[in-house]
Amino acid sequence: MALAVEILARLEPIRGLSLHRLEELVSLCRPETFPLGVDPLREKSLATQFIYLLAGELNIVLTDGSTRLLVGACDIANWPIGYKTVPPVSSKAVTEVDLLRIDFDLLDLMMTWDELSSVAENQQSGKDDGTQWSSMTGAFSAQALSSGALAQLPPAHIHELLQRFERMVVKRGQAVIREGEAGDYFYLIESGRCEISKRLGGADLSIADLKAGDSFGEEALVSDSRRNASVIMKTDGVLLRLAKPAFVSLLQAPLLHAVGRAEAAARVASGSARWLDVRYAAEYAEDGLAGAINLPLNEIRNAFGLLDKNREYIVYCQSGRRSSAAAFLLAQHGFKACWLRGGFGVQEK
Repeated sequence: MALAVEILARLEPIRGLSLHRLEELVSLCRPETFPLGVDPLREKSLATQFIYLLAGELNIVLTDGSTRLLVGACDIANWPIGYKTVPPVSSKAVTEVDLLRIDFDLLDLMMTWDELSSVAENQQSGKDDGTQWSSMTGAFSAQALSSGALAQLPPAHIHELLQRFERMVVKRGQAVIREGEAGDYFYLIESGRCEISKRLGGADLSIADLKAGDSFGEEALVSDSRRNASVIMKTDGVLLRLAKPAFVSLLQAPLLHAVGRAEAAARVASGSARWLDVRYAAEYAEDGLAGAINLPLNEIRNAFGLLDKNREYIVYCQSGRRSSAAAFLLAQHGFKACWLRGGFGVQEK
């Protein structure tokens, strides 16, 4: 069966989501059809997923041996299977059935952001620039919330973060950041596309293209240095920006972790972590650590696919500036990373 917003809007507790979130959820979910006689709940985890009976008749067996017949679209079927009873031990399709599975953590994250967005909007009501946070499923898409920097935020920071973001309408060709400027803001793209470029040999070299849900500007803030690249809008769009003090307290602090040389070496020796050298290739060739991966900071955005999210990386450079920026970028994209405190050139006493 085809999934529609109207179907999700009758399910509990999903129907409490905003229309924009329901529309996004429709694009992420695919109902499954099972034939008569099978156990569609076999090998399905009710502990980590909400499973709904959308259509058909399903007989479930409870832990005490009793049975219950569920009929799709009836009142109790609007709740996840096992939500209002003890979880079933088995089931059998009395007719062909359609089930919908939704990851519990993803749904809980979406509901948390949705509710806090509504609170933020209510607090901004009456202001001329009141932002409709609940409609922003570009910057705050399910993917961004579940795998990026926002997914790792302490819940207490979310509401404050929404209060601190400033909305910017930008035009095609507009320079948002210029190479050499002081770092002052972190940016999150709600809509539109932009290009990151660096000046080399008198020409602009494109480093990366960014889209809705991506972010930029963090490197200069984390390393406390000047902008090392320019960002130009390729289309009209909307950006959300966060001033440096708020970025440091609300995003950098919970995401960026340092480790000392002795502890880092022990983790690498045990096999639980791997060195990641973010210096230039010439620097790495001169004195790079054995077994380290060399991935210069200015190439890291285009190389996330080469790294393993199941592996911990200990990032190092000469001083700690480039490595701390790289570790933050990795953490933003769901990698487990920390940076070598003080840098490769500092020996602990």
